[in-house]
Amino acid sequence: MEPRSAISAENLAQATKVVNAMRAEIGKAVVGQVDVVEQTVATLLAAGHVLIEGVPGLGKTLLVRALARTFDGSFGRIQFTPDLMPADVTGHTLYDPSTAQFTTRRGPVFTNLLLADEINRAPAKTQAALLEVMQEGQVTIEGTAHPLGAPFMVLATQNPIEQEGTYALPEAQLDRFLLKVRIDYPGAEEEAAMVRQVTRGQAGDRLNVEAVTPLVKPQTVTTLQAIVAAVAVDDAVLDYAVRIVRATRAWPGVAAGTGPRGGIALVRVARAAALMAGRDYVVPDDVKRMALPCLRHRVTPTPEMEIEGHGADALVRGLLEKVDAPRA
Repeated sequence: MEPRSAISAENLAQATKVVNAMRAEIGKAVVGQVDVVEQTVATLLAAGHVLIEGVPGLGKTLLVRALARTFDGSFGRIQFTPDLMPADVTGHTLYDPSTAQFTTRRGPVFTNLLLADEINRAPAKTQAALLEVMQEGQVTIEGTAHPLGAPFMVLATQNPIEQEGTYALPEAQLDRFLLKVRIDYPGAEEEAAMVRQVTRGQAGDRLNVEAVTPLVKPQTVTTLQAIVAAVAVDDAVLDYAVRIVRATRAWPGVAAGTGPRGGIALVRVARAAALMAGRDYVVPDDVKRMALPCLRHRVTPTPEMEIEGHGADALVRGLLEKVDAPRA
């Protein structure tokens, strides 16, 4: 029997319709990358943050702008550089001689969707400035806490190839990201469709999201997040998610496994996946489908495994094949 949730059939149908419409609108700007779009939208529904890894030119910024436009939300972008200071991210106070008072200048984090472009190019102290923002949903400037508006989501990008002049994200910050999404090269047909779309009657290659129609207001997104939080999770399915997370700590080839926050994140994003599928309850397939992007940045392979070319993805896939899913 499916576990009961507090979501009415009417609210479930309406929420699923809105979410699928948002995915369709994003698809008008982002050609292909179905899994990437699904995982990014799932992160928004689960009120989390996402780390997007991919080489330049694959549409990471376009994805963020298209997502923001679907719910008429505000969009901010920070280009992380080695000389970026924490105040450039969060904001700072200024003395105004005309009024003889200090005024607060808010940083770019005061938005709905924040694109932290090439986050690994900034030093640790600037990366850490995002920690409070991501975890607490507020910014402290000169001892005063400033809450952020809802919804708030950080979408950070990093280049997996070019490592010169970069600062690796510490585990504490990686753990704040609900998912780590890998965006890869599109297929041949998708790439041809993308080139055709960008070059048709347009000078230059400026990102264009005009085809994306705003569907809902930011308040609707917070309502969707509340509905996702009410999706039912049976004890057997929750136990399955916990067993996957605990297995990472003793799996051969893993130097450091996933902490308890990984299990919490896996259940949260599995709920979002269930809603996107039109269900008010989570099934084991929801957990299994979201396990890789949820755990890949929380698992550290041993040096021997990395030398042999077996990264975190291979370890998590192997683990998922061995952990038995509940059958009823």
